[in-house]
Amino acid sequence: MKKSIQKLEKETATISTDILDIIGTDINQPIVIGSILPTYKSDHALINNKMYKFTGNSTQGFSQKKFLIENALIYLNAPYLWGGRSPFGIDCSGFTQLIYRLQGIKLPRDAYQQAEIGNTLSFIEESEEGDLAFFDNTEGKIIHVGIIMKNNYIIHASGKVRIDRIDQQGIFNSSLKTHTHKLRLIKSIV
Repeated sequence: MKKSIQKLEKETATISTDILDIIGTDINQPIVIGSILPTYKSDHALINNKMYKFTGNSTQGFSQKKFLIENALIYLNAPYLWGGRSPFGIDCSGFTQLIYRLQGIKLPRDAYQQAEIGNTLSFIEESEEGDLAFFDNTEGKIIHVGIIMKNNYIIHASGKVRIDRIDQQGIFNSSLKTHTHKLRLIKSIV
């Protein structure tokens, strides 16, 4: 078992790219965008020592920032669910993790862990589309993350996957007419 996990961790993951697709043999099972297809070859994935047919769209990632926002917009209005990582429910760090996964880039699961990688930028004006912005609470702990867009916008999961304004203070929710998250730092990952 341990060798199997180590082998899979070294493998370049093949990832499903359609919102919802089917994988199966005798019985078809639904899978969502971002699902990893282990040991994928010739339209088959090896799961638990059994081959499953998959003919949907997939990728091994592009590692280019230009696709990050395009993929993030697929999740727009997906409901917030703490611990979620699918279009049926997603949290902020699950959202950034999946969007980067679709580019072939591995991110840790939690926002505070994601904040530990990449290059720190000094000012929001230095950021590019696809960079990550991190936000802290009153104790100074990183509790939220989102993806920077053009023209001082950010896409993030807060209540749902949404687009808001961002400035040096943090995220400004125009519906509430207030800052909802305090900016701590911005990181360039790619």
